[in-house]
Amino acid sequence: MSHRPRIETIDRVLYLNPGSAGPRRIKLPVTLATLELTASGLQPIIHELSCAK
Repeated sequence: MSHRPRIETIDRVLYLNPGSAGPRRIKLPVTLATLELTASGLQPIIHELSCAK
């Protein structure tokens, strides 16, 4: 699924899928991603957003 949040490194290439921060339409978490550049490299983080109902 294209909206499934995921962080993966293959052959030193970072693949980051932030998921979807829009209205929930499928049973996946509502997420977004940030990417921080540090002295030791890239630090990807997936953040799950809470949904008020």
